Parts: sequence; structure tokens; C-alpha cells
Amino acid sequence: MHTCAQAQILGSNKLMNASVRSRPEVVKIGSILTFDSIIGKVAKIALEAAVKDVNSDPMVLNGTKLELTIHDSNSSGFVSVMEALNFMENESVALIGPESSDLTHMLSYIVKDLKIPLLSFTATDPTLSSPQYPFFIRTTHSDYFQMAAIADIIDYYEWRNIIAIYIDNDHGRNGITSLADQLASKSSKISYKAAINPDATREDIRDVLLQVSFMASRVLVVHTSTKWGLDILDVARELGMMESEYVWITTDWLSTIIDINSPLPKQSIAAMQGVITLRSYIKDSQLKRKFVTNWKDSTKLGLSTYSLYAYDTIWLIARALDDFIDHGGNISFSKGSKTKDPQTRFSNLDSSSVFNGGKMFLENILRVKMKGTTGPIEFTSDKTLIFPEFEVINVIGTGFRTIGYWSNSTRLSKSPETLTTNSSEALRSVIWPGETIKTPRGWAFPQKGNQLKIGVPVRVSFQDFVEKDNGTDMYVGYSVDVFTSAVKLLPYAVPYKFYSYGDGHNNPAYTDLVSLVNAGVYDAAVGDIAIISNRTRMADFTQPYIESGLVVVAPVRRVSSGTWAFFRPFTAELWCVIGICFIVVGAVVWILEHRRNDEFRGTPRQQVVTTLWFSFSTLFFSHKQNMTSSLSRFVLILWLFVVLIISSSYTASLTSILTVQKLSSPIEGIDSLKSGNDRIGYQQSSFVRNYLVEEIGISESRLVPLNLPEDYEKALNDGPNNGGVVAIVDERPYIELFLSTRCQFSIVGQDFTKNGWGFAFQRDSPLAIDISNAILKLSETGELQKIHNKWLLRSACSSQGAEFSVDRLELKRFKGLFFIIGLACFLALFIYLVLIICQYTKHKPDPCESPGTTPSRLQTFISFIDEKEDSGNTRSKKRLRQASSLRSNRDIESLNGYRSTRKESSSVTPECLEHGD
Repeated sequence: MHTCAQAQILGSNKLMNASVRSRPEVVKIGSILTFDSIIGKVAKIALEAAVKDVNSDPMVLNGTKLELTIHDSNSSGFVSVMEALNFMENESVALIGPESSDLTHMLSYIVKDLKIPLLSFTATDPTLSSPQYPFFIRTTHSDYFQMAAIADIIDYYEWRNIIAIYIDNDHGRNGITSLADQLASKSSKISYKAAINPDATREDIRDVLLQVSFMASRVLVVHTSTKWGLDILDVARELGMMESEYVWITTDWLSTIIDINSPLPKQSIAAMQGVITLRSYIKDSQLKRKFVTNWKDSTKLGLSTYSLYAYDTIWLIARALDDFIDHGGNISFSKGSKTKDPQTRFSNLDSSSVFNGGKMFLENILRVKMKGTTGPIEFTSDKTLIFPEFEVINVIGTGFRTIGYWSNSTRLSKSPETLTTNSSEALRSVIWPGETIKTPRGWAFPQKGNQLKIGVPVRVSFQDFVEKDNGTDMYVGYSVDVFTSAVKLLPYAVPYKFYSYGDGHNNPAYTDLVSLVNAGVYDAAVGDIAIISNRTRMADFTQPYIESGLVVVAPVRRVSSGTWAFFRPFTAELWCVIGICFIVVGAVVWILEHRRNDEFRGTPRQQVVTTLWFSFSTLFFSHKQNMTSSLSRFVLILWLFVVLIISSSYTASLTSILTVQKLSSPIEGIDSLKSGNDRIGYQQSSFVRNYLVEEIGISESRLVPLNLPEDYEKALNDGPNNGGVVAIVDERPYIELFLSTRCQFSIVGQDFTKNGWGFAFQRDSPLAIDISNAILKLSETGELQKIHNKWLLRSACSSQGAEFSVDRLELKRFKGLFFIIGLACFLALFIYLVLIICQYTKHKPDPCESPGTTPSRLQTFISFIDEKEDSGNTRSKKRLRQASSLRSNRDIESLNGYRSTRKESSSVTPECLEHGD
């Protein structure tokens, strides 16, 4: 028996090898469609037309014919699975469909084991692209790209919160998950997911949409199928959700209904007015025009993009099959064996046929590059069709208009394949629900909703900001007035109610109040709430309505002008440098003028007095000495400029000292407090304590909590030595209100933090943005300042306008001036010295003038400098006359021939002859 079996196997192998050499006459392919759906109807026509066209073209398969078998799934998952198994028994090389993504998930596991490619032009679930479905090929574009286009539309109109309405199956859930991912990258989110049961009735849909109507968001994205889509819109119309302020965006199911079933009933048309939907964009081509013509001749149904994708799917299989056979592919099957995968464990799987060349055929399909009715058909490395493009459609009247296009490369644009550089003009104008052209804000407070619960702190101090009106539930104060004024500017009604937070004996902890907003106890918190980092992690804050920051307040004392106040404008160091400069400049001018100016000559005592008088008289520009040297004039001009600056600064500083009240404090700011050991006060229950401990590094034992302004005053007056504090750290608005009637204290130093006060709302609440815009409008119109003046403007005491001791003018502020005058003096002296040395070299003294003395060169040079420049010139002329007389005597002696005289002349030294002595 074993031998006979081997013979049978060898015989079958010979038959298989023989079949490889020749093309099969017929190749079977199968398809599972839902005949009662509109997509199933048009897809069946398109598939049959494609098979007919392929078989009638001898150049495609070279004589091989395609045999298509279509089975109706009746929307049943079990029937679809059984039909797929029947196809496997019939030895089909490929399976097309099914229409539903849910059924496609199940069939993908079966075809994986049976090595049969599963092609779908309707299953758009993004998760089907996963590597766990290796034999699944999508011949249309994934919902991933549809969701990317919708996210771009939402971002274009700057909507941040949307509601997703979808059928609760794999197709709906996975599509909405993809949308959430796309929105997250654009700082938007799905605020509510409205899932509809696949077996829902119209009443069930009504219940879901009724819940949606209570939500704040008015941007609704509907991701469903053609089966439920119109019912959802129609129920929404009945509930008044197709009016103005609503935004409805759908995936391509709506455009499919419009394309196939036009004209639609009036009720359906009324339910879709102003809706934005997507449709695959297919460029015009000769193949498309030919198909459209044939389509109109064969059916009365409208042409959908799914019809074109179905038609191209058959041609894709035919091209791949032709290549498969040309490269030696063998259309052969073998019986399946039991699988260990529980997901594909079916009773009749053993009788199914496994396509032996399935993997090779799959690779051939993915390598196909062709032009179809939908344009170029080519797959990327992750089995995705290239060039995903969509039209953005606005439904109007009985039709629609294209308002823009989307592609993966150009994103939103008014024309296909054109990148819009101006993002504000990426789409044309839209007629929204309610027949309005004004872009909805995307959010409105639901009229059927409850009042907002707003927590308001019950303060026991500084009640000008927040105070509860005795005997009522009303609140007054600066912060409350700002909030109520901002709400009045909103273009919609916002019902709210204030709820007290606090025990009425101590100021409440505002961080705890914000945490209750985060927990959902309150919808918002209104009050003097500082916007700090740990609070922004719990709630969304509005635009600050007042600037704030931590400051230090301490006792101050008046500083009287005093008897010697005229010395205070300059520091001692600066006074010394100014005095030295007067002396140095006087000495430099004396050096430059001494040789030629008689006013700088005389006895040593006279010269010293003249120099000092000249120098200090320049302070009042009253010097009377005339400058004869260009260098001295240069120095004097720069010096007078320096004197002008110094005297002007002195005058301004002295005026301030004598006329403006001065305050002084041993505390200069937060740095002084940090380096000391004295006790520091802060407002009880505020964030100041944690900030001083954690950020500044001040010991907790030094901090004293204070509650009332009276406590502030007493603690500061007592001081650290009598159980009080050296200073108080608090927010500037509180301190300014505290100081308005207490002149003995003042703010010292600068604000060492910068923040503001705002209103807290729950995370992602659109009210935070709208109230922020309203606050900006209050600021622009001046209303915010009026509210400030009403509550916080007080007749401040004089200390509020006082300044601390005016900073004495220091040397560093005049370094540039002193550098200039110093450089000028140095250059003038250097040039003068060079000129004197040159003069001295030309007119140095004759050693034969005084044979009995030999003065040193230094003494001679000093004497030369000390000489008046005119006497020096006279001496030079005398020397010239003596030299001329000597030359005349020599000539006479030479003519007379007196030897003795010549000898005497020869005995004179050459040096004396040169000088004529």
C-alpha cells in the first residue's frame, strides 16, 4: 500500500508540472457582498463589468478566463465565514470583500492559513493594515487618512473639543481611535464618545443623541456606515440639533449615499443641510470617462467611488495573475490540515483547499503598477495605496459643493495638488446648519443643562477682593465683579450659581479649592486665585485679570536731609576721584602752558596758587587764564565737558535729596531676608509658605502665619525682638491694599516672582477660553480699570509715593568720563614730551660756553623745559651770530698767512669750532 501511495504522488507531481507549462483555461475568484446594501448593489455591478472587460481583452490573461462567484452575506458574520470556507473548497485564488470591516477581521485569520489573498475595497478599518493580517490587501484608502483630513478641518477652524458619534463595532471604534490620535497632535480632543449599538433602533439612537445635546461641545463627527447614517441625522434634526451653532462632519458614508441614491427624499435632504463630508477625490481620465459612460447605460443607480475601486480590484487581480503565470506560478491547491490557532479552528477547515502559490501571488499583487479608473494604482511598503486624496464637500439644498481638497502631502487646499501657503484661506466659505455663513465657535452652554457650580472662597481678610453679602447668597468684590462683567460679554447665556468655600474664620487654602474643581465638585472657581504651576496642573486658568507677584513689606523710617546733606549726592570714593582729577588736570595744563604762557610763570608759590585756582575755577567755568597751546586747549575742552556732566548730576541728586521724602529700611529685599535669621510673616493658608521653604530655602521655623491686616501691622510694629516679624512676604495686590492706610510700612526691593490672578475651570472647558477673551475685551475698553478703581483705589498715604534713600552716585557711573579725560591728559603729555625732546635735540647747550662747569644732561633738560620759549629763541640767534663771526676770522687769517694764528686756531677743539666759540 505504501508503494502504491508513492506512485500516486509521483503521478500527481507529473500532472502538476505539466500544468505549469500551459496556462489554465479558467481561474476562479470569489466575492462576498451584502446585496441589500447600496454599496453591495453597485459593487456587484462593477465587479461583473470588470470581469467581462478582462475576459473580453485577450491581451490581459492571454486566453485565461476569470470566473467570479459572488455570494450574499446577508450582513451575517457566520454566513460570511461559511461562504469563505465554501470558496476555499472551490479552489478560488483570491477573495474579494466582504463589505464590513468586522467580517474582514474574521476572514483575515482564515485566508492567512489558507494562503489566499483577501482584497477589500470597502473595509477601511485602520487596524487591518497590521502585520497580523499578512494576506489582507486594501484596494481603497484607510480611514486613517479620512481621520487625518477631519482633524485638519477641525484644527483649521480652531475647534478644540468634539463629540464622536459612531457604531460600536470594530469599524467604528478603531476609526474613532485613529481620529483621537490625529486630534491629539493638534491640541484637540474628543470630549465625549457617543457609541450606538449595531442593533440599535431609532429610539436607541434618539436616547444617545439626547445625551449628546446636553454636552457643551457643538462639533459632532459621525463615523458610521450607510445603513445608520441617515437615521442619525434625521433624529438629530428632530431634536433640534441641526440648527445654528452646530457643526456636523461625517466620513465618506454620506457622500456615498448622495452619489448612489440621488435624488434623495425631502426628509433626508432636510436632515443633512450644512453638513461637511468627505469623498475620495478621483481625477478625470479617459478610463474613468469610459467607465462612467458604460455605467449609465447599464444601471440607474448613481456612480460611487466604491464602484470604481471595485472595478479596479478585478483588474488588479488580473494583472497580478498574468504576471504570476508568466513567472512560473502554478495554480494548485492542497488539502488543509488542522490548525493550532484557536481563532481559525473550524469543523470543515480540513476539507478546505490551501493555495500552494498563494504567497507568490500575494507578492505579485503588491508589485502591480497600473493605471485604473481611480488613477495610478501602486502599493507602498506597508501595503497602502499611494496618493490618498479627498474632496471636502458641503451639503447645500438638493446637492453639494466642493469647498476644498485634502491630500497627505498638501493637506487642506482650495484646489487639488496645490499647497495653500495662507492657512486662513485653505477652504472656501461654508454654509453651516441653520443656513448661516458665520463659522460656529464649536461650543455653547446647553440650554437643558444644569447651572454651573462655581466655588468662591470665603475670605476673612482683604475682603475688597471677595466678600459674601450678609444675609444673601450673593458675593461682591473686585474679583467677583470682573467675572460677572466677563460673563455678560459672552454671546450666550451661562447660568451659574456661587457656592461658598471656607469656614468663615480663616482664609481657605486656594490650592484645595482648585483641586475640588479638578475633582468635579465645582465647575469653576472664582476669586483672587494666583496662577501658579501646581494649580495649572489641576485646572485650566483664564487670562490673568490682574498682575501679581510676591513682595517684601517692612517698617521704614524717614531720612532727614541733615546739615551735611550736600555731601550725599556723591560717595566718598567719587569725591576723592573728582578732587584728584581737578589737581591732575591743573598740573597737566601747567606743564603744557609753562614755557610760553606768562600767567603760569613766576615763583614756585605763585605757580602752585595759579594752577590750583585755575583748576578749581573750571568747576564754575570762571577761569580767566588764556590758553596758548593747542594741546592745553584740547585738554581743557574735554575737562569742561566732564565738569558739566558732574555738576549737572550733582545738582539733580541734591535737589532730590532736599525735596523728596526719603525712607530707609535695614531690609533691602528677599535676599536680605534669606541671609538673616529673623522671623518672617506670611498670609495664612496661602502658597507663600511653601514657596519660601521649597524655592527660597528659608527655614520653616522662621515663618509666622498671619491672618488679618491688623495682625500684619502688630507683627511689624513689634519687630523680631518682641515676638513680631522683621518683614512680611505676600502678593502685591494684598500688600498695596494693606499699605494704603499704613504709612509706616513700605515695599522694599523688587517683586521676586511674576504671576497673575485668574479664574479656574475644569480641564478643557471651553469657558476658560471664552472668559479669557472677555477679560481682554474688558481691558481694551477700560472697564477692567474702572472695576479696579472702584474696589482697590484708595487715598494712599504719602509713604506710598515716597522713595527709599536715593542711591548715591557712585564712581562706576562716571568711569567713562574719567577714562576720557585721563586718556586726553596722557596723550597731550606724550605729544608735548615728544615735541620738547625734538626741540632739545636741535638746541641742546654748548659745553664750551661754561668751560669750568659740566652740568648733567637731566639738569640741562630740566633747565631747558623751565626756560621761557622766547629766551630760548634769542639764545639760538646769538649762537648763529657767533658762528658767522668765527668763520670771517678764519678767512682773514688764511689770507694773511699768519702761521701762529693758524696754530692757535688749530689748537681750538673741533667742538668749540662747531659752535663758533
